Amino acid sequence: MNIIEFITNNISTFWALVATGVFAGTLAGLLGVGGGIVIVPVLFFLFQSFGASAESAMLVATATSLATIVPTSISSIRSHNQKGNVDFGLLKRWAAFILVGVLAGSWLVTRVEGTMLTILFGLIATLSALNMLFRTSKSAMFQQLPGSAGQTVMSTSIGFFSSMVGIGGGTISVPLLSLYNYPTHKAVGTAAAIGLIISLPGALTMLVLGSTPTDAPAGTFGLVNLIGFICIVPLTVLFAPVGASLAVKLDAAKLKKIFAFVLLFTGLRMLAQLFL
Repeated sequence: MNIIEFITNNISTFWALVATGVFAGTLAGLLGVGGGIVIVPVLFFLFQSFGASAESAMLVATATSLATIVPTSISSIRSHNQKGNVDFGLLKRWAAFILVGVLAGSWLVTRVEGTMLTILFGLIATLSALNMLFRTSKSAMFQQLPGSAGQTVMSTSIGFFSSMVGIGGGTISVPLLSLYNYPTHKAVGTAAAIGLIISLPGALTMLVLGSTPTDAPAGTFGLVNLIGFICIVPLTVLFAPVGASLAVKLDAAKLKKIFAFVLLFTGLRMLAQLFL
């Protein structure tokens, strides 16, 4: 079966994944949110509509999201580096520990049930939404980053938890760095580089070591859905500038609050689906 026949036989999956790429790219550009925090819940519910169980859907959504972050993070790093917003000194101190966390977290994903990942993502999504809604620019709790031991715990935790729920790290690292009075623009730029350290080894681990669920969507290898990857990546890159253009014309602050409410609802719904 060639690629054209494969797409034709799975046309509904193809168009749904195309829509996911458009949606994720537009929101990323419009609100400055990481693609993973959008892609994971969309794929989670989408894959279930194609017949996958909630557990299988979460496993594949997590791995596929990490795979899509690889090329988009490279593009983002270039953009932020041109503006001088990537802290390479911090990356040198953190990279090895982030990698240790990623390898541990992504290996664990290939061994645990999807229910655990759904609970973890639901909690992170809920906390992220509350952070968007209630955090102010004066919310720094500390004046500087902790010592080497504290930074080791921070960086390892960012890699571990981000890889387990399929996000690039910005969702966790930016708020965390902001608590330590770290400049927001540098936190965002450095988070793009952290996203590459997380997504590349994480996606490869889940692709090579992951066992494909029997009810996984068509085109899934290991735990990565390659159709999703092929459809989402170019459209995310293409529509991010569209979202950025809309942000100039629309009230981004209000839109971010709307997204936070949607994210809060999504996180709570994912948790409710497991317990209710």
